[in-house]
Amino acid sequence: MTKIAVVQMRAATDKKNNLKKILRYISQAARRDAKLCTFPEFMMCYTSSSQSAIDLVNTAEKINGEFVSSISEEAKKNSIQVIGTLYEKSPKPNRVYDTSFLIGKNGKVITTYRKIHLYDALGFKESSKLYPGSSIVKPVKTSAGKMGMMICYDLRFPEMSRMLASSGSEILVVPSAWVKGKMKEEHWITINKTRAIENGCYVISPDQVGNIYCGRSLVVDPYGKILLDMKKKEGIGVVDISLDEVKQVRQKLPLLQNRRTDVYTNLKI
Repeated sequence: MTKIAVVQMRAATDKKNNLKKILRYISQAARRDAKLCTFPEFMMCYTSSSQSAIDLVNTAEKINGEFVSSISEEAKKNSIQVIGTLYEKSPKPNRVYDTSFLIGKNGKVITTYRKIHLYDALGFKESSKLYPGSSIVKPVKTSAGKMGMMICYDLRFPEMSRMLASSGSEILVVPSAWVKGKMKEEHWITINKTRAIENGCYVISPDQVGNIYCGRSLVVDPYGKILLDMKKKEGIGVVDISLDEVKQVRQKLPLLQNRRTDVYTNLKI
């Protein structure tokens, strides 16, 4: 069994205040014997709809900037792995990447993933401020297991989680900022459970709470059981996961093995 910490936070517009809170959560997770501490999307800062694209560009940093470097130092100090997010500077004028990163317990950045599916839906248009990534990042080995990285809206595209699972992921970590709205919590819970069931893997989805977001950070096991639901409470939750569970579920319900990739193709009409 491996302990995983999930942070549900309400990010403020001030990234320095958010960073202080983030560093405290990392040390709390380590004190509770977690091997991995996971954070939601947009943890760097809350950006209101009135904030301009230029303001967001001025807030953004490079991956080796002060924000991630401070988190790396805290991870090293506490000997814990951390998954977090930042607004990362991009080559596109007036646009930034929405980037997640994995830091090892030695404080080194192991991998980064830039969100590829931008939330241009249900009255929102992330592409007016964000620049999409161009690739799915291959799964990486962590102390918790082989991990695939996604961000929020990516959950709605089953092709992505299936690619990550068929490439070896035992855990999908999905930092999110799921916007409140009609049926949105139902969608959130259903999709998280479905991605876990259809891929026989854990899904760990830390979410923003407050502002325009719904909370309900989740950990779902490979058979679809919700192990953690943080409701509307800001704070940290810790849950045990076991790779034996992934192995057993995939043996009993061999969905990845039973695929018919030889006949999956777009149909000509």
